[in-house]
Amino acid sequence: MSRIEELMSQASGNGLDAIVLMPGPNLQYLSGLSFHLSERPILALFPAQGVPAIVLPALEAGRVEAAACEMAVFPYTDQEGHRGAIQGACAALELADCFLGVEALRMRLLEARLLERYAPDCQLVPAEEVLFHLRMRKDQDEIGLMRRAVGITEGALASAMHRVQEGMTEQQVATLLTIELLQAGGEGVAFPPIVVAGPNAALPHATPSERPIQMGETIVVDCGATVGGYAADITRTFVIGELNPEMAWPFEVVLMANAAARAAIRPGTPAGVADRTARAVIEEAGYGEYFTHRTGHGLGLETHEPPYIVASNQEPLRPGMTFTIEPGIYLPGRGGVRIEDDVVVTEDGLETLTTYPRRLRSL
Repeated sequence: MSRIEELMSQASGNGLDAIVLMPGPNLQYLSGLSFHLSERPILALFPAQGVPAIVLPALEAGRVEAAACEMAVFPYTDQEGHRGAIQGACAALELADCFLGVEALRMRLLEARLLERYAPDCQLVPAEEVLFHLRMRKDQDEIGLMRRAVGITEGALASAMHRVQEGMTEQQVATLLTIELLQAGGEGVAFPPIVVAGPNAALPHATPSERPIQMGETIVVDCGATVGGYAADITRTFVIGELNPEMAWPFEVVLMANAAARAAIRPGTPAGVADRTARAVIEEAGYGEYFTHRTGHGLGLETHEPPYIVASNQEPLRPGMTFTIEPGIYLPGRGGVRIEDDVVVTEDGLETLTTYPRRLRSL
């Protein structure tokens, strides 16, 4: 069964007459087509019965043929505008008075209003559960792309951090790392690299600043390359010279929490077990209030996707699921530690895709 056939089978089982996708990872997964959002709307329509259709600017129409997609194309020019093409597609697929599954986390008000106008009496229903269920278990080709992304990321990380010196700013190191990720073969960066040190490292998603990095403080580096659209997402903690003693034990605790969480994962284990395991290690050491985020998140065409590794998640982990394990401790005004690995559930356990050393690296 093809990906589109599987999608429509699941959509029908959930009472949906069609799935409507925006440019993004779901459309790429199903069709191989990759577009960016702009003022020119693009809508891909997957009916439960019949041939899918796509509404897009005429200047993009050739990409559908190049990708060998079996889709009816409804192009429009800048002069014509998009309304006629959307009206034609909705009429051809008979979407009036239908239940349309849409990407609630991605669809803009623009496209939602167009569907409501040109598919009269339709009901827009969130389709995330159907879409994420389809994508959560990666096949060997997808895992292969992630392995390549991890390898490129680890090589770039090693090369960039080898050149870091006291007094360089966080932003300078982040720029250096971005260049290394691309030169090493990354098709892009999964997200702008996070490089934060000292008190800034106590903020899990801080933006690199012009603050100079100083001796003895933790440097949290979070980065990832993409290959074929699939992402790596790795965090390691570094220091220039000798680590401030205040941060030495938190580092060891995070290291133990990371290892314990990975060891707890088996096929069939609820996703929340990994979070509870990591959190128990950190809480026992007295740092529970300083672990302020979930232990991990799914990874693939998006850097954050299901399954989410949070205590309340009872979703059984199954072979092919890929996600991060990234416990951390963040001490306000003093520093932070995070150690993040990318993992995949196997038939009999867990494989850690990342191999970059987890022990504290002195630069």
